[in-house]
Amino acid sequence: MYELLAGTRIIDLTTTYLGPYATQLLGDMGADIVKVESLEGDVGRFPRPNRAPDMGAGFMNANRNKRSIAIDLKAPDGRAIVEKLVANADALVHNMRPKAAERLGLSYEALKAINAGLVYVFAPGFGQDGPNADEPAYDDIIQAMSGLAALNADTSGNPRFVPTIIADKAVGLHLAFAVASGLVHRAKTGEGALIEVPMFESMISFLMVEHLSGRSFVPPTGQAGYERMLAKNRRPYATRDGYVAIMPHTSQQWTRFLECVGRADLLKEDWVKDPVQRSANVDALYQIIIDAAPAKTTAEWLALMRERDIPCGPVNTLEDLFSEPHLSAVGLFKSIAHPTEGALTQTRTPFRIGGAMRKPDLPAPNVGGSSEAILIEAGFSADEIGDLIARRIVGSSTAL
Repeated sequence: MYELLAGTRIIDLTTTYLGPYATQLLGDMGADIVKVESLEGDVGRFPRPNRAPDMGAGFMNANRNKRSIAIDLKAPDGRAIVEKLVANADALVHNMRPKAAERLGLSYEALKAINAGLVYVFAPGFGQDGPNADEPAYDDIIQAMSGLAALNADTSGNPRFVPTIIADKAVGLHLAFAVASGLVHRAKTGEGALIEVPMFESMISFLMVEHLSGRSFVPPTGQAGYERMLAKNRRPYATRDGYVAIMPHTSQQWTRFLECVGRADLLKEDWVKDPVQRSANVDALYQIIIDAAPAKTTAEWLALMRERDIPCGPVNTLEDLFSEPHLSAVGLFKSIAHPTEGALTQTRTPFRIGGAMRKPDLPAPNVGGSSEAILIEAGFSADEIGDLIARRIVGSSTAL
């Protein structure tokens, strides 16, 4: 954990993966993330694998550097606690639909009356100006509606989901950026902000950086879809003993590659020399790699490409990553001792600032693991806290 956002308090009402991933990134930068959960806990806690039912691996990998308080938000006294937390917060983040937030008394207007400088950021499925505003959404829905599942179709044209929660994580990056931007605005002006980060629009914006393509122009010069990404020969290449990724891209890299495979004769061709023509004919160039690759082993190709400074890499499985030399050298995977879950392997934050970590990471919290501490900070007495726990307004995994 670094300390760039030390002294910043963010009330985190997000669930599943999109919001928790975003707030974890902010926690990695030192923000005090107060994770407000239901008494049962974030629904993202429960998918397998796990040791304890409410401490699944996915949850723990998206919720480090946070403190948890469990509150019954449907109870008036529970909402009063959140209001007290908001009064001293810098930002609040949720991924509820606005009507759900309003029913809980957590709309921007309601909370702005308590803290005029609050940075209020929410990530609904769809923007509030459109007909889908009140529709629910998860990663699979956004992958389908954004065009990603169709882009990832199999050879028979059947759409397929990408086997990672890419919409949750891509939109989570947008969400973290929005919160950080709101905090900068607040620091400069003293004013709060209302920021909407809809999943559908954010994911399409993410995809269309390259795929808007011919539809960028008016009138269009072609269809949406970046040619190189859609080239049928763009793939890992079969070598004598496995697969390798090789990607010449610049004119210099293509020159060195074609010389390496004995096709220097092509270097005088306009469709190879000219980058615009080369872009239009990239599938033919990829076919040359396909034809050449089986002649050598993966290790031989990696050595040849690295000698010529041509981007290349092996095709790793997920299991390969745990013994990958570079990752071992930089210590991306780390062993931690969780107070209730025991020995765990997790990734550290990938950021490096000043070459060293500033403070140890906090492991993912148990449900209500910091309820008492957070309430004490908010000014509640021991008797008041005991009463709230006894009445099931607040849940706690510890005893005061």
